[in-house]
Amino acid sequence: MSFQTLIDTGTLAAHLGDPAWAVVDCRFVLSDPEWGGREHAASHIPGAAFASLDRDLSGAPSGTNGRHPLPAFDRLQETFGRLGIGPGVQVVAYDQGAGMYASRLWWMLRWLGHDAAAVLDGGFAKWVAEGRPVESGPVSRPRRTFAGTPRPGWLVEAGEVAARLGSTDWRLIDARAPERYRGEVEPIDRVPGHIPGAVNQPYASNVDAAGTFRSPSELRGAYEAAAGGVPIDHVVCYCGSGVTACHTLLALERAGLPGAKLYVGSWSEWSSDPSRPVEKS
Repeated sequence: MSFQTLIDTGTLAAHLGDPAWAVVDCRFVLSDPEWGGREHAASHIPGAAFASLDRDLSGAPSGTNGRHPLPAFDRLQETFGRLGIGPGVQVVAYDQGAGMYASRLWWMLRWLGHDAAAVLDGGFAKWVAEGRPVESGPVSRPRRTFAGTPRPGWLVEAGEVAARLGSTDWRLIDARAPERYRGEVEPIDRVPGHIPGAVNQPYASNVDAAGTFRSPSELRGAYEAAAGGVPIDHVVCYCGSGVTACHTLLALERAGLPGAKLYVGSWSEWSSDPSRPVEKS
């Protein structure tokens, strides 16, 4: 049996040390990109390797391709192999809490055909709160050969998004906080607002006050309403830079609504071109 969406702390604890499992620490803070590495060195789940959002799970930003573009495929193969991920390996990704960064790794693995990938529900915060074991220092896993290939139809580019503006057959879901979606504030990107026609379904609403995912039925109701009758395979998810939108895609999978697509460049790419339309409120 493989875990393909979420995994609970008890199940992970029972598999610590299992060579067929790879645990990956994805903790990150946008305002301090080195924070996650420091936290991992100080304390992490036993056996967990570390993956940086900036260095390992993103390519180089050009100023027009978004803040966290996808890395080149050969670089991803090398990264995942170094993390000990190969055929038959169950991957568990975690971050500091609700899974906003861990879901990026989860989605990337699924996109490349590695379905045995799950996010630790509640993350490191829940693990520590339960008094489960931790260790410190660097972790080096036995290298494996990662053999995945990109699945077609999982991504959309800016041009495709532009071509579908105004279409009643497609739905854009913006995962950012409501005030950013409405254009009232923009702490990161150069232009406030959202892609015209997008509806707002903040990724933070996917979890409860404890930072664990809401039930499949709760999520299903919320996302069926957000989709507005549009088939899920015609839903495109975006956020600021293609990270928290992966949290939305994980929530959709948990809700039993697979097939939505990711606009990786997201608002940071869209808003970099002044010719692209912007909507507020």
